Amino acid sequence: MSSLSRELVFLILQFLDEEKFKETVHKLEQESGFFFNLKYFEDEVQNGNWDDVEKYLSGFTKVNKHCYSMKIFFEIRKQKYLEALDKHDRSKAVEILVKDLKVFASFNEDLFKEITQLLTLENFRENEQLSKYGDTKSARAIMLVELKKLIEANPLFRDKLQFPNLKNSRLRTLINQSLNWQHQLCKNPRPNPDIKTLFVDHSCGQPNGARAPSPANNPLLGPLPKAGGFPPLGAHGPFQPTVPTPLAGWMSNPPQVAHPSVSGSAIGLGGPSIPAALKHPRTLTNPSLDFPTGDSDQMSKRTRPMGITEEANIPIIVLPAAFQGHNSHTQAFSAPDDLPKTVARTLNQGSSPMSMDFHPIQQTLLLVGTNVGDIGLWEVGSREILVLRNFKVWDLSACSMPMQAALVKDPSVSVNRVIWSPDGQLFGVAYSRHIVQIYSYHGADDVRQHLEIDAHVGGVNDLAFSHPNKQLCVITCGDDKTIKVWDAATGARQYTFEGHDAPVYSVCPHYKENIQFIFSTALDGKIKAWLYDNMGSRVDYEAPGRWCTTMAYSADGTRLFSCGTSKDGESHIVEWNESEGAVKRTYLGFRKRSLGVVQFDTTKNRFLAVGDDFAIKYWDMDNTQLLMSVDADGGLPANPRIRFNKDGALLAVSSNENGIKILANSDGLRLLRTFENLSYDAASRTPEAPKPAINNAISAATASATPTSAGLTERVASVGSISGMVSNGDTRNLTDVKPRITEESNDKSKIWKLTEISESSECRSLKLPKNMRVTKISRLIYTNSGNAILALASNAIHLLWKWQRSERNSSGKATASISPQLWQPSSGILMTNDVADMNPEESVSCFALSKNDSYVMSASGGKISLFNMMTFKTMTTFMSPPPTATFLAFHPQDNNIIAIGMDDSTIQIYNVRVDEVKSKLKGHSQRITGLAFSNVLNVLVSSGADQQICVWSSDGWEKQKSKYLPQSLSDTRVQFHQDQIHFLVVHEAQLAIYETSKLDCVKQWVPREASVKISHATFSCDSQLIYACFMDATVCVFTASNLRLRCRINPSVNLSPSVLSNLNVHPMVIAAHPQEPNQFALGLSDGAVHVFEPLESEGKWGVPPPAENASTSNVAAESPARGSGSEQGQR
Repeated sequence: MSSLSRELVFLILQFLDEEKFKETVHKLEQESGFFFNLKYFEDEVQNGNWDDVEKYLSGFTKVNKHCYSMKIFFEIRKQKYLEALDKHDRSKAVEILVKDLKVFASFNEDLFKEITQLLTLENFRENEQLSKYGDTKSARAIMLVELKKLIEANPLFRDKLQFPNLKNSRLRTLINQSLNWQHQLCKNPRPNPDIKTLFVDHSCGQPNGARAPSPANNPLLGPLPKAGGFPPLGAHGPFQPTVPTPLAGWMSNPPQVAHPSVSGSAIGLGGPSIPAALKHPRTLTNPSLDFPTGDSDQMSKRTRPMGITEEANIPIIVLPAAFQGHNSHTQAFSAPDDLPKTVARTLNQGSSPMSMDFHPIQQTLLLVGTNVGDIGLWEVGSREILVLRNFKVWDLSACSMPMQAALVKDPSVSVNRVIWSPDGQLFGVAYSRHIVQIYSYHGADDVRQHLEIDAHVGGVNDLAFSHPNKQLCVITCGDDKTIKVWDAATGARQYTFEGHDAPVYSVCPHYKENIQFIFSTALDGKIKAWLYDNMGSRVDYEAPGRWCTTMAYSADGTRLFSCGTSKDGESHIVEWNESEGAVKRTYLGFRKRSLGVVQFDTTKNRFLAVGDDFAIKYWDMDNTQLLMSVDADGGLPANPRIRFNKDGALLAVSSNENGIKILANSDGLRLLRTFENLSYDAASRTPEAPKPAINNAISAATASATPTSAGLTERVASVGSISGMVSNGDTRNLTDVKPRITEESNDKSKIWKLTEISESSECRSLKLPKNMRVTKISRLIYTNSGNAILALASNAIHLLWKWQRSERNSSGKATASISPQLWQPSSGILMTNDVADMNPEESVSCFALSKNDSYVMSASGGKISLFNMMTFKTMTTFMSPPPTATFLAFHPQDNNIIAIGMDDSTIQIYNVRVDEVKSKLKGHSQRITGLAFSNVLNVLVSSGADQQICVWSSDGWEKQKSKYLPQSLSDTRVQFHQDQIHFLVVHEAQLAIYETSKLDCVKQWVPREASVKISHATFSCDSQLIYACFMDATVCVFTASNLRLRCRINPSVNLSPSVLSNLNVHPMVIAAHPQEPNQFALGLSDGAVHVFEPLESEGKWGVPPPAENASTSNVAAESPARGSGSEQGQR
């Protein structure tokens, strides 16, 4: 077979795989013998489909083709024979012996005789060589390891184990290109060709006056370069990129092109369905530069080839991106239960909402900006407006003269955009007049002015947060045709991007493959992309509709969408093929003429929603047909504003008469009902019910899925802190802003010194009231609201300390300045775990707190107990030992699902509501010591006493990856970073940061003295710090981004001299406050609990080493950092 024919087979294999013709794919692999699918082979072996295994192998080799081939077939048939013997199916075993194994007798007669003799044994394990044969599953797994080695070593499989690296839908791409060529060759090409078959060449019908397209405007031949234009950062064009690092997707490295005049272009490859393409002909073609449209004023400036007197655009001919399959109609008209459709709340803002955004952590906290410049902060669970601020310039004297003049001329101001920062500690407001205001949020109704920036001349049209260079930044765009990047801590302007020819309408920051970039759209329909440098725009495209367009990524950052409305009222929502820079899919179902600009949002990596035609319209991302339309019981404007909360359980929708409706799915309704119940219970016990606060930032997964300009910000928030951050941007532009925080001095000329705290007067510390029955604290956690601390003692008793609102503590949050109450309900009962017949002091204690602080799941060697946190009553007990629970973790998106690590090395996925174990995960060989969920990656990470870390999919609960730790140590704990991509690994001899997908260790810290053991460690709530406690009663504070020690708290601070003399008293566990990054609590082996905060005058724990003293690299550590820094020796 020729080389091209061979490549065609690969293209067909790719097509069949994309279209889900699984059996046909493997049949073609076997018949062609070009590609051996090792994954398919492994699956068939694991499932024991021996006939299919041998049939598949026969396409690549035969028994007598090679010695390795003979060994492969022998191992498979031997396993089949042993399994028959294990089932005591003698007749089947004899059949396999005669038909399958006898062929090997001519090569090794003694071996065949020994195999035959196994028939005479009651149990073949009596044979010495087979004595270690386990069960069927483990035996197959062991055999697979051997088979893979034989296949990889077998020369007959050489070059057949790797599938060629092809772009998606390559065959469809080639067909599209062919159709365009055929259309170009038509004598009388129609502007909207109707192509219904691939069986014959395309040819347009009767002449209709259209003329052949000019090469100057032909998307196939490629355009002529613009004079003075920036070369693209590589996108199928003849130019090389101007910077060495490629930008992912649209800005990938270009191929080497021998003939620039016919360089490949992104012509509708993998585009929308044909009717959609013909209805909205696209002019977005080669990303090298713009193609002019028929009415472009650039037309006359193009060089025309001889003999052509007039230019005309031809539409892009495309095939459907993917066949919908047999269930496409069912899918189009089904109404998934997980979409919010029920009106659960109706709020009145007082003025018309223009922009809304849910808090990234507190799922029921809604930020609203209105048409008169007001901002409101709602707790939708209680229908309470926590904050209402009217528009006001904080410092008019600091504003530019154009802004002052504009406000004098017309004082009316509207909010164009409100948005939360990824961690929920800041929110930004973009106004229709010049300025952006940044507020800091401290829980409940505590909102403070942070920064006021005179950002643009004219309106500020959009606002987003991003983390370039590990530093939180604010991105703005405006009527002055620019995009600007500002330091979120100081307000210093860092970058100004110029290049749009019209007001910039929206921005969408994102990152891929460690490349940070920003998409921007302008009112002339242009889409541009920018890196964080001064090299200009990397791409220049036209959006469908060519007017108001916003862009957004799906929550997992893998799919890009845009939504917009033309000046004529035609609305478009499309998915982009980033690798081609072209529209991949166009969604149908809009009103023919929208009465305004439509807004859209995405949720659950699956659904799109748009406010259109007095309703909310939903699409499945994989289906262009409208999924459903919801009118929210009526009363919606023509184009309502919409915004999902992070989990997609709630949808805020603007309504007529200044209203907001909150739509909910079943999970959202439960969330709101839970809030109502909590509010009622709290109100019945205290004169003033505490207002809601932010949930635990670590367990709630903050940075990854925070909404941006029309969807989501970058998926990962880099390890960077607002507090303690200094400007590394252009400080010459500080006149543009009015800073609201004090810059931290970072004078590198000063000698850095580790902050050492040895006296109680050098920090704030508080010993909590003690229960005399408690001798040792085993587990410790703050409640998610931040106003209480829960401990589990070694004798199975729970302790709860609550802080009350007072004049000295208006927020009611946990603090080291005021002593809390050791709280019990009026009944006087204690939450005490079942201990069965075990001594709880000798068992492993574990507990987990639900996200809404309503329930605690707990175990101390006996049954698992579920307690009501309000009443301390035991709601239920389940899972009698053995095995015994050793670690508990609530699923981050469903409080009814809990992962339970057991002492028999299994992990059980348990549904509390139906009292059923849904899955049992097996992969460890010893008891489970740690569990942590990531709801960004949808995985569960586990650690065990077998020194192993495992990663499990939380969708199907299969094991994805595992890794053994380099040192043989027991109790290992895991905890996810706020970015939900990296996680902390803690055991007695080291701290380490791992990256989840590859399980690479990216940072590591090891004490210099091996005798100093780490007892526990945890991230601060913002993941900027790591608190670690040691067996010698020392506490150390590390900078999380580089694992460098910045502060040490000596035992003398919290232990009296008499206790210090007792060598058995040491910290058992450490816990971080969920909203205050500089507060932590310590549980000791004598039953005491201490709370620590830095002095108010300091505000933080120490100062990080300057750059020259601390590595900021994020690459994996080559070796443990023994003695690599000054703090190592001190520690």
